[in-house]
Amino acid sequence: MVKKQFRIEKDSMGEVKVPKKALWGAQTQRAVENFPISGITMDFPFTDSFITTLGVVKDAAAKANNTLGLLDAKKQKAISKAAKEVWQSKHGNQFPIDVFQTGSGTSTNMNANEVIANLASQYAGEAVDANDHVNMSQSSNDVIPTAINLSCHFDMTTKLMPTLAKLIETIDNKALSVQGTIKTGRTHLMDAMPIDLSQELSAWSAQLVTAQESLNLCIEKLLYLPQGGTAIGTGINAHPKFAKEFSKEVSKIRTSCKAKPSKNFFNSLSAQDISVQLSGELKNLAVVLMKVSNDLRWMNSGPLAGLGEIELQALQPGSSIMPGKVNPVIPEAVAMVCADVIGNDVSVTVGAQSGNFQLNVMLPVIAYNVLKSVNMLSGAMKVLGPKAIKTFKINHDNIKASLDKNPILVTALNPVIGYAKAAEIAKKAYKDKRPIIDVAFEETDLTKAQLKKLLDPKKLTLGGIGK
Repeated sequence: MVKKQFRIEKDSMGEVKVPKKALWGAQTQRAVENFPISGITMDFPFTDSFITTLGVVKDAAAKANNTLGLLDAKKQKAISKAAKEVWQSKHGNQFPIDVFQTGSGTSTNMNANEVIANLASQYAGEAVDANDHVNMSQSSNDVIPTAINLSCHFDMTTKLMPTLAKLIETIDNKALSVQGTIKTGRTHLMDAMPIDLSQELSAWSAQLVTAQESLNLCIEKLLYLPQGGTAIGTGINAHPKFAKEFSKEVSKIRTSCKAKPSKNFFNSLSAQDISVQLSGELKNLAVVLMKVSNDLRWMNSGPLAGLGEIELQALQPGSSIMPGKVNPVIPEAVAMVCADVIGNDVSVTVGAQSGNFQLNVMLPVIAYNVLKSVNMLSGAMKVLGPKAIKTFKINHDNIKASLDKNPILVTALNPVIGYAKAAEIAKKAYKDKRPIIDVAFEETDLTKAQLKKLLDPKKLTLGGIGK
């Protein structure tokens, strides 16, 4: 006799076959069958924070409803116990619905409701309903935006921001260690005035600090929660004090979150402004990291026919056909992450502008792309610092040889001999491939001692007018 692999569940549309061991119910199963689109479930491969946050939402909601006299203690404790298991990442495999689903994320909200209701019914020894009890005082329309805010806040504060701070520290330490290394600056990829390598690295650090400051502002905004607006922002079917009590309970569960109700529920449900802002700042961070990665690639180029200013740590063979080749694999990987994050921002932008009247209908894809950007950038920075920036070596001989031959040093003579004469000397030095100091000595009345003083690369990194 063949054992049945399915059980029968019912919803408002009728009966549905559900895998026997699944914790979800009819509505989840319908969504699984309706959306076999990408194979990417809401339990994302790069983070489980969205699903765990749904557990936090359901736990906090149950406690708030109990405090307000709407849910009896027995059911509340059972729901909270089940929800805690979700926010402790114990049931990730029970969230099988595709990202590309109903735009409100109703399917995923009901997925959480059904899983928690099933577990809670076991713990309470009586029926706990997914809609009437687990989803009490809630709507998918405020649950999913709240989950976006809280999951982004969690991943930003526990992953991205610490990693960003560490990368800034790594760059600053490297800048101190290379201070005094004078190299040829470059504008338009062409030789320019000298720069201290520490100055070059300080620009990276400053860019990242600016990104850090902007991201911190976004993080604060994420704590204004849409929960309590229910269907369209009016708070229908929710206690007038629910939003406030809910935020209190969230702050107890996640002590790092000082959650508070949204200042305007209509805005929070119909728009995704904060997601757009956060995604935009993540894109900016990606642009900075791509700049850093490409600078590293250029400085490492060669080793014989490129700039060859630095030598990145050799991590793996670089070619399947060219023996001995070693490539800048970490900066390349980071640059690819950055390209993807820039693309994610386009998806978030298009998704956010799809807020029609009282609801945005692209919430799951917004959640997917913002959280993807947060986690991929976190991973990229985690390898960029220790495996590329901290460990690169300086090729002092190459740097000095390029600097000595750099005709652009003649710029320092402009105040003394004039632009036109300096240009003439530079052109001759380029043509003859001779050091600028030798040509300037022949073409001016300046002594070698004067020229050495005026053309001292180290002094030129300090700015000002040479005399």
